[in-house]
Amino acid sequence: MTNVRPDSMARINTPELAQQFIEEQVAEVRKQVGDKKVLLALSGGVDSSVVAALLIKAIGKQLVCVHVNHGLMRKGESEQVIEVFQNQLDANLIYIDATDRFLDLLAGVSEPESKRKIIGGEFIKVFDEEARKLEGISFLAQGTIYPDILESDGVKAHHNVGGLPEDMQFELVEPVRLLFKDEVRVVGKALGLPASMVDRQPFPGPGLGVRCLGAITRDRLNALREADAILREEFEKAGLNKTVWQYFISVPDMKSVGVKDSKRYMGWPAIIRAVNTTDAMSATIEEIPYALLHHITNRITTEVEGINRVLYDLTPKPVGTIEWE
Repeated sequence: MTNVRPDSMARINTPELAQQFIEEQVAEVRKQVGDKKVLLALSGGVDSSVVAALLIKAIGKQLVCVHVNHGLMRKGESEQVIEVFQNQLDANLIYIDATDRFLDLLAGVSEPESKRKIIGGEFIKVFDEEARKLEGISFLAQGTIYPDILESDGVKAHHNVGGLPEDMQFELVEPVRLLFKDEVRVVGKALGLPASMVDRQPFPGPGLGVRCLGAITRDRLNALREADAILREEFEKAGLNKTVWQYFISVPDMKSVGVKDSKRYMGWPAIIRAVNTTDAMSATIEEIPYALLHHITNRITTEVEGINRVLYDLTPKPVGTIEWE
């Protein structure tokens, strides 16, 4: 299995080239796997979703997908995974709702790196527990793409479930390892995945855990999820989802006084972040029309319980990072 992209390899930028790639990978996967079973951690992100759809086409029920909902997903994401892969593609899907398990561990933890370690470590534990319940698994599928190999001389940690105990030795299946992100999206569309999944913007592994700033509480996390859904809905209506690289809401662990029903009350601010970048090493701020900002502000402060202010982060990278934590 080569990890070097041949200079002669054509860019996959048309449906025809995508279909040719799919046919080649289906044959290669069938040759590699034979009649054995393959395990895949299906997050619902672009890379793992495309790998899942490709492997379902190649080996059907021999693929076992495990989707772990850690309670830090965006609104509707786990439901979309179930709808697309279980209901539409008839995948062999195991759904684990580990919300309470993760949020209980995160209670009172405010340091960003500690939160990330808890989320990453607990995911591996949950995945390990589910993997050990299964029999006859010989292969582990991963959504490794070519930039992962170029940037880390191997497999990026957020894809590599290599944190599993050493006694669980799986051979890797990485059908999109020589593709760039834009090519993965073209292949996903050729496989029939919905645009809302294939065109999904980058989302950190710890999910909303790094956007619910400070110690996570369930009420503030729910407010964040609802406000973020409104932002994404309005950006899509305005067509900004096609021109802005990444946009999201962060909600800090602080309150300010507001007015509702002629009474003062304490509420959180929702912070809008919208940036454009080519390599994530630097980023510029997207200028959002004021009319749209006013509309989003009105919807969030009216529809989301607990939020009484909407702020707009105008800080480029550098000096600010893209994520707040």
